[in-house]
Amino acid sequence: MSWNEKQDYFVSWDELQRAARELARLQLPATQWRGIIAVSRGGLVPAAILARELNLKQVETICVSSYDHQDQREQVELIKDAAVSEDGEGFLVVDDLVDSGNTFRYLRTRFPKAKFVTIYAKPKGAALVDNYVIDVAQERWIHFPWDMIAQYETPMAGE
Repeated sequence: MSWNEKQDYFVSWDELQRAARELARLQLPATQWRGIIAVSRGGLVPAAILARELNLKQVETICVSSYDHQDQREQVELIKDAAVSEDGEGFLVVDDLVDSGNTFRYLRTRFPKAKFVTIYAKPKGAALVDNYVIDVAQERWIHFPWDMIAQYETPMAGE
């Protein structure tokens, strides 16, 4: 198997920050936004970067579950709703990734007037996002920096 055929995509902190800043740039001018709704957990770090870059102080969270580790479920479970009673107008809904689109399909019913943004988009879900920065093949599994630790690896030829 060649390097390009591997199904894992590892994201560094630097790559994530650069991509999140590009996503923030696409949301200018910042004065059009009342705040951010971060989709927990994956959207927490990107939302923090967008909040900083857009100088937004109101950051809400909505907690949903659509995965069992690496297996995606059909049903999205609402664990905690965002403290935004309206239809989401003036808010950015931020997540790290849109995969099948189940989560954003669900959240669009809750916040029909919000703008939905994510850093990474897979083909099945890309149409459900208003802005994203990086295309990822559907079969790739993305490893985010908050899920990994750097550690020493023994050289292939030995020490």
